[in-house]
Amino acid sequence: MKSNFFYSLIIFSIIFLSCKKEKQEPELAKAHLSIETPTAKKIAEELKTHGDTRVDNYFWMRLSDEQKNNEIPDRQTQDVLDYLNAENAYKDAAMKHTESLQKKLYTEIVSRIRKDDSSVPYNDNGYSYYTRFEEGLDYALYCRKQIKDAAEEEIILNGPEMAEEKAFFSIGGRSISMNNELLGYAIDTVSRRRYTIFFKNLKTGELLPDKLDNTSGRIAWANDNKTVFYTSKDSVTLREDKVYKHVLGTDQSKDELVFDEKDETFSTYVYKSRSDKFIFIVSSQTLSSESRYLNADTPNGAWKVIQPRERDLKYSVAHLGEYFYIRTNKDATNFKLVKTPVTTTTKENWVDVIPHRKDVLLQSFTVFKNYLALGERNNGLRTIRVMKWNGEDDHYIEFNDPAYLAYATTNLDFDTNILRYTYTSLTTPFSTIDYRMDTKEQTILKEQEVVDPNFSKDNYISERTYATARDGVKIPISLVYKKDTQISSKTPLLLYSYGSYGSSTEPYFSTTRLSLLDRGFVYAIAHIRGGQEMGRYWYEDGKLLKKKNTFTDFIDVGQFLNKEGYSSPEHMYARGVSAGGLLMGAVANMKPKLWNGVIAAVPFVDVVSTMMDETIPLTTFEFDEWGNPKNKEYYEYMLSYSPYDNVEAKEYPNMLITTGYWDSQVQYWEPAKWTAKLRELKTDDNLLILDTDMETGHGGASGRFERYKRVALEYAFMLDLEGIKE
Repeated sequence: MKSNFFYSLIIFSIIFLSCKKEKQEPELAKAHLSIETPTAKKIAEELKTHGDTRVDNYFWMRLSDEQKNNEIPDRQTQDVLDYLNAENAYKDAAMKHTESLQKKLYTEIVSRIRKDDSSVPYNDNGYSYYTRFEEGLDYALYCRKQIKDAAEEEIILNGPEMAEEKAFFSIGGRSISMNNELLGYAIDTVSRRRYTIFFKNLKTGELLPDKLDNTSGRIAWANDNKTVFYTSKDSVTLREDKVYKHVLGTDQSKDELVFDEKDETFSTYVYKSRSDKFIFIVSSQTLSSESRYLNADTPNGAWKVIQPRERDLKYSVAHLGEYFYIRTNKDATNFKLVKTPVTTTTKENWVDVIPHRKDVLLQSFTVFKNYLALGERNNGLRTIRVMKWNGEDDHYIEFNDPAYLAYATTNLDFDTNILRYTYTSLTTPFSTIDYRMDTKEQTILKEQEVVDPNFSKDNYISERTYATARDGVKIPISLVYKKDTQISSKTPLLLYSYGSYGSSTEPYFSTTRLSLLDRGFVYAIAHIRGGQEMGRYWYEDGKLLKKKNTFTDFIDVGQFLNKEGYSSPEHMYARGVSAGGLLMGAVANMKPKLWNGVIAAVPFVDVVSTMMDETIPLTTFEFDEWGNPKNKEYYEYMLSYSPYDNVEAKEYPNMLITTGYWDSQVQYWEPAKWTAKLRELKTDDNLLILDTDMETGHGGASGRFERYKRVALEYAFMLDLEGIKE
């Protein structure tokens, strides 16, 4: 169907809602009821596993990359495009009455961002590097200056020029040769995260003829200034599986394969140590990792394994002097720091530097000549611990907000007493800070500017509280709202979480979020199991056969917030992205009447079918996260919560689902199939819209500002349901 077909059916009899929702209960916008909803064709596909048969009426929506790239679509491709375009047209028509609100939201979101902004420079090998934006341009200029008086700026990459006439454009990894003369950089113009690496002579400004296709976007330079190591991707699954050596001036077809990760449950990558002494190849999966190293002075030398892979053994490596320093979970659920001589690296030689602690998660570490800085997590919050190598002057940097985020950032200099870190909270903009580890003095180098004369962080309140889960576990909740917001059962509240892969949902500042807070919303983060907020066990209790804890935790947090009077089901909204979209699908099935609206962005919702198909990107090395459905126990458990498989004939909340046609992490057909099945079975007349960006992938639109158009759509979706028009 064509977009104007839907527009022609719009009846402009929209019920006008009160802007002052605190004075009267808003009615739901029902403009969509006068618009014909898209209908996807049904072709029954029987999927048989372990004696069980699932019937998938929308299995046909799956396309290969080859089909998507055909200049002349085949019938199946055309049917998919017709359906996605029909859903987009329906979305446009159903949300047409919010167009002015969306434009206002987009304008105010973008207006808070300084247009001629620049990053804090960092020093490396005699140069100072930074990025900057010029007003009116959507992409950054990547720049450097020599560290000397009156040094002139060099623009090493001109993002605006490179992005011209491209629907999508992203610069990936960037790396400078040791002699400072050559730049390797990666470009993606499709949004499938398959990067092409180019090389530029920074003295002449000329591009070298070398071009490396189908890469992960990262390189590591050997110290000879002509050899690089890079990772390529499997052309079907996009798994990063091979590491090659490339010598400048040769064709990619001549590159030497130096490592091939044949285990399909592992992916691999390559990086160079901060000391510039070693190059590392890392293979990793959920439960195991393995690192091998090479002296960067001898790119043709033999690679050596630090510690052979073992199941349930993970480790990561840094170098300083005569030792490798290793963060590992060996006999340490919450990880510990060990060291080992460069000459004897296997685990029997590891000596504890920071022992394991049951109540503290060691997340990261940064080594300096005289100091060690640790990124730790205690009681759900990240901390920065600093100490001398002899154990003296062991202390934590103090932070005062009830919920915050602090982490070490770019620290390339070993021989320094200065640690650079980033700090933010739900009420405090991002700050880049230099901390003197010897005197404890702090210098704020830059605080994120909010371009709004009315903004003051003192106008907002941040809270930290806990909900009790149904099994008695205490779940942290971070909240923020404007001081003059009247908290009651009529207060709109957006509850957000992720809850997978051990990725913690951090309480950081967002200029974008102000558009909700200033309109009376409470924003809440549920720090649920599946993340790592409360330590490694928090993650272990939210994966595999305990995955449902993630969903019930989120529901229990929502019910707690209602009980405590922060909101009510008539005014509560839930949002999640990617694996957080799985969370949204699960809670919409399990507790649909707890939410007035649900936003599921690029959602992973067709769990069983995706994990059954090992040709789909990310599948094989996620078996230890979700389980392998070829095992009957995991199949039955995954089937019991898979959002797509559990859609049934009942009432669902208002729902906004988003995806990208070129998404390589969650293929577009998952949210598309889910939407079609919801349309088929749901018994309510609530709004259900699918927004497919036909030009982008998992991360959404490229460029500095374009992505905020989808944010404006999401906000307008909620505000409209609240009867807020301005």
